[in-house]
Amino acid sequence: MDELLDRAVAEEYASWFRALADPSRVQIVEYLARQGKPLSVGAIVSAVGLAQSTVSQHLKILTEVRFVLVEAVGNARHYRINTNCIACFPSAADVVMGKPAPTPIGGCA
Repeated sequence: MDELLDRAVAEEYASWFRALADPSRVQIVEYLARQGKPLSVGAIVSAVGLAQSTVSQHLKILTEVRFVLVEAVGNARHYRINTNCIACFPSAADVVMGKPAPTPIGGCA
């Protein structure tokens, strides 16, 4: 008998897909992944060309699902990609096409 993807795993993946449902958030994730180092909000704002408040809201959503990690640097906050999530993030095509979904590794949840 074919089994459905575990509901808790499906909910986790759905939260990831919702976090990436905005093109600006996709751009932020991609930019942070390519930079490979923590960046200030100002640096991210300069790269994506959005208002600081908008970038901050996007970063809040991305940190909630742990795609992005935040580090305190003095009074500032720097953001970096969570490499554990890059390693375990399932592609939509894999899940939809019935390939086994990767099991989240520590740090993805």
